[in-house]
Amino acid sequence: MANNVYLLTAKRTGAQILVDAADDAPAVRALLDASANDSQEPTELKLIATTHSHWDHVRALAELTAETGAATVAGRADSAAIEAESGVVTGRLLDHGDVVDVDGLVLKAVHLRGHTPGSIAYVLEAGGGSGATVILSGDSLFPGGVGNTEQDPERFTSLLNDVEERLFGVYPDDAFVLPGHGDATTLGAERPALPEWRNRGW
Repeated sequence: MANNVYLLTAKRTGAQILVDAADDAPAVRALLDASANDSQEPTELKLIATTHSHWDHVRALAELTAETGAATVAGRADSAAIEAESGVVTGRLLDHGDVVDVDGLVLKAVHLRGHTPGSIAYVLEAGGGSGATVILSGDSLFPGGVGNTEQDPERFTSLLNDVEERLFGVYPDDAFVLPGHGDATTLGAERPALPEWRNRGW
C-alpha cells in the first residue's frame, strides 16, 4: 500500500516515537537501525502512535510492540478496530486536544472524523519561535484533498469540516503536512483549494 511511516527522535535522550507501524516490519526495523546516530545517546523506541485503524497502518503493530516494549496511543473511537486488526490493546486512548510527551517530543492529538471515526493527526508544533510545525495527518489530509470517505456525503462533510477548523484554522501556512501515503505538502499550498474540495464532494 506504499505507506509512509515516520520516526521522531529526541536528540537529547535518544527516545523515539514511531507514527504508524505499517505492513512491513523489516522496513520499520531498518528505519530504526538507520536512526541509531540521530542522537548521541542510545536510541530507543518508546512509543508507537497510530493515526487510524486501517489494516495497512497497523499490520506490524503487534510484532513491533512485542520486540521493543513500546507503549501505544491511538484515537479512542478507533481503539476497538485497532485491536481487531492487530490484536494490540491500545495503551492510551486519545481525544481531541490531548498531548503526548516522550522526553520532550510533544505531539498534540487532533481528532479528524470521517476517514475513520477515530482518526488522529499528530502535530509537532514549532517551539521557541524556531522551526516549522509538522502535521502527521495519516489518511485524513493529502496533497489535493482529504482522505477517502467512500462517497458518503456525511463523512466527507465531517472530515472536511474538521480539517478546515482544526488544522487550517489553527496552524500557519508553512506547517508541513506528512500524510500516510504519497508526498508531503504544506497547509499554504492546499488552502486555496478548500472551496474546490467542498464543491466537488471528495
